[in-house]
Amino acid sequence: MTTVPGEPGNALGAESRVHLIPQTPSLIDAHTRIRDRSSPRRDVLAHGRRVIRFLLEESFGFLPRDVVRVITPAGHTYVGARTTDDVCAVSVVRAGEALEAELWSIAPEVRIGKILIQRDHVTKQPSLHWAHLPDGIQDGHVLLLEPMLATGGSLMAALDVLNDAGVPDDRIIAVSMLSSPQGIEHVTRLRPSVRIVTSSIEERLDEAAYMVPGIGDFGDRWFGTDGNVTWL
Repeated sequence: MTTVPGEPGNALGAESRVHLIPQTPSLIDAHTRIRDRSSPRRDVLAHGRRVIRFLLEESFGFLPRDVVRVITPAGHTYVGARTTDDVCAVSVVRAGEALEAELWSIAPEVRIGKILIQRDHVTKQPSLHWAHLPDGIQDGHVLLLEPMLATGGSLMAALDVLNDAGVPDDRIIAVSMLSSPQGIEHVTRLRPSVRIVTSSIEERLDEAAYMVPGIGDFGDRWFGTDGNVTWL
């Protein structure tokens, strides 16, 4: 059997479908900067992109790959691997769109669909408003971009949309910057075949269903709609 170079490990155990990416000093540095409420938006964007890049690179490691032999400019053979081209991404609007630019910097050929899900501020329940998915999405693998996995309700609603489009759970990788233990338990209990890749597992949810210590409303902070006009 041929071993594909660069197989990812799993910080939560070989059998787990939940993957916490390596907690390197560089990742912790970036997390510290973007979580600081005094950080200007410029820093949130700059260091948020660092976290997103770490997260996406790790997520790509779980996509199918083929062993490939290439000839280097020096004329030698290099035995490597290439990730499947049969992959789409779907971002949960609006926060998921923050991951799109870094995704295209890694794989510019990836097509991106959108799902608009809004959570009621009183009931905390998600409601699907709109979805537009790439043609043929059911034939490949999907990166589901949902940066905040809090209660898991929005992610579950997005998974329903993908299932209705013919995408099986075992071909879906949910990409989340922050995840709560409650959200992870909810999703893995009901959808054990979905893989979750996250850069942080938080302590808990508070009474308002925000993650602790969390990052606040990530979409508002990223897109500058949180009322903080400080840029520098």
